[in-house]
Amino acid sequence: MDQDEKFPLQEKQAQKEKPSKNGILGLIFSPFDFLKKLSDELHWSFVLGVVIVYGINQGIGLGLSKVSTQYYMKDEQKLQPSEAQVYHGLIMIPWIVKPLWGLLTDTVPIAGYRRRPYFIFAGIIGAISMITLSLEKNLYLGFALLLLICGSGGAAVADVTIDACVTENSITHPSLAGEMQSLCGLCSSVGQLIGYTLSGFLVHLIGSKVCDYHYSINLIKRTRMSFYLIELRIAHERFGSFTALSEVVGSISAVGAVGSLLGVLLYQNAFRSHPFRRVLFWAQLLYGASGMLDLILVLRINLIFGVPDYIVVVFDAAVSHMIGRLKWMPLLVLSSKLCPAGIEGTFFALIMSIDHIGSFSASWGGGFLLHALNVTRTTFDNLWLAILIRSIFRVLPIGILFLIPSSDPNVAILPTEMLRSKKGEEISDPIDTEMESLVSRIDLNSPH
Repeated sequence: MDQDEKFPLQEKQAQKEKPSKNGILGLIFSPFDFLKKLSDELHWSFVLGVVIVYGINQGIGLGLSKVSTQYYMKDEQKLQPSEAQVYHGLIMIPWIVKPLWGLLTDTVPIAGYRRRPYFIFAGIIGAISMITLSLEKNLYLGFALLLLICGSGGAAVADVTIDACVTENSITHPSLAGEMQSLCGLCSSVGQLIGYTLSGFLVHLIGSKVCDYHYSINLIKRTRMSFYLIELRIAHERFGSFTALSEVVGSISAVGAVGSLLGVLLYQNAFRSHPFRRVLFWAQLLYGASGMLDLILVLRINLIFGVPDYIVVVFDAAVSHMIGRLKWMPLLVLSSKLCPAGIEGTFFALIMSIDHIGSFSASWGGGFLLHALNVTRTTFDNLWLAILIRSIFRVLPIGILFLIPSSDPNVAILPTEMLRSKKGEEISDPIDTEMESLVSRIDLNSPH
């Protein structure tokens, strides 16, 4: 069987291509055309799943919880910056073991489904953890960390589930891999913009734990939606107050989300067709240079030219997040193209866990560095040196970019035989089956 027979949807996609609209109307309707294109090719349920996980869970939910967690650690648990960095690394442990969640979703189906039950489980465990954290007062640090780790685990399981769906569709539609990652990044950035904007006001007006409460509500809504989708499928077959500084922190994070959104738009419209290696080289170089903006602030160089601190911080947040997203997008597309069929959840989670191990190491390494340089809540004399060291480490990956392929990013990378399903069956058209793009149904009568 040749490659054309295995990917019939690719030929259909080329025939459905239409000339894009021009002018202002084309700009206005382009997002709707983009979503319609993905819905037609990949099924609406897949687009809905991406919006729920990346937009609501990772975007709005994590945007609400991140600022409140920082204030909770600082003001209620009375932790030093170096201690908070170490504990933050512990909270990220569920993201480091993502290959385990991916292995479960690939090999341990529940009621015949490989993705949906884990999606529901993630919402339940996350909601219970964050509700408990938001309602209980004077929690011991160890128990509070356990709740935060469980909440992080729920987010990680949901992330693995939707990543597996994205990867499956990237195998059957290699030319749409860039658009799918752009959709994920777009939903995440818009969600973070909303979440960070609300978090600052909520922390200031009510307290840090209210954001955890609203985060848990989002998780409950996501879980209810999952049950609703399953029923469709079966039918067819008070708190402490804080200063106004919290509003400033929330607004700065919101600006960072805007920068992240700009990074997604830049990649989708300008750099999506450029070779991975070239995009990563310039993005990594600019990422290292953007770290020097913090040095300008710490050394007070901006005041010499009459530039307020807030302007520098806002500009730094927008630029660093934009470059970070622009650097991350080609890595996501490349990772999805390297996943063999049948082990999408495991393989993609393994690749992503490498990034989380790096984040874990950076968090702990940063905490030890701050401790070694005697940077505390009130002492910042050596903070400039920590920033300089961080900026140098940011450009070191350029030395190994020769390992990244420089081929056309819109074509398949793996050999044809590795793009078959793990049972050697032909990849089927998902359009005729309800929710098939989001859930892989196991044929219980097939031999194992």
